[in-house]
Amino acid sequence: MRLFPAFAAVALVAAPATAGLVVGAKAPTFSTRGAIAGKVVAIDLAQQLKKGPVVLYFFPAAFTGGCNAEAHAFAEAIPDFQKAGATVIGMSADDVPTLQRFSAEKCAGKFAVASAGQNVIKGYDVALNAGGRALTKRTSYVIGRDGRVAFVHDDMNPAQHVAQTLAAVQKLHHN
Repeated sequence: MRLFPAFAAVALVAAPATAGLVVGAKAPTFSTRGAIAGKVVAIDLAQQLKKGPVVLYFFPAAFTGGCNAEAHAFAEAIPDFQKAGATVIGMSADDVPTLQRFSAEKCAGKFAVASAGQNVIKGYDVALNAGGRALTKRTSYVIGRDGRVAFVHDDMNPAQHVAQTLAAVQKLHHN
């Protein structure tokens, strides 16, 4: 009987992280500030959804290896997202001045990156425990025009976020 609690604890530690919002859930709306090509902009999810689906991708921290690679990959794929009618918004707990530099240097000025405050981080359940530093999990959401989550990709490895969110957006576009 004593083995079960130990096994359960190991299973919990080994289980992959899961995103807080599931497909079909209403995405929390928000307004915040961010940057495109180094210029500060207001970001309002409800306004963006009026244009079409939104890919909201959370990344842990600007100017880190995986986040730099992911931003570059999203920047390269922006024409494909636009063709499918979607807007891409990167989100992190970084401050706006940091995101201004990141948007110009790593995002090639192709899409907005925005500062996710505590309410957004909590609403999307993307808090990453990192010894006191505010970080977010690497979680990508495709949010349909109706404001509902259409797709979730929750993986700290940035490799598949762009391809999988693009495929989800293209599927929405064809439906």
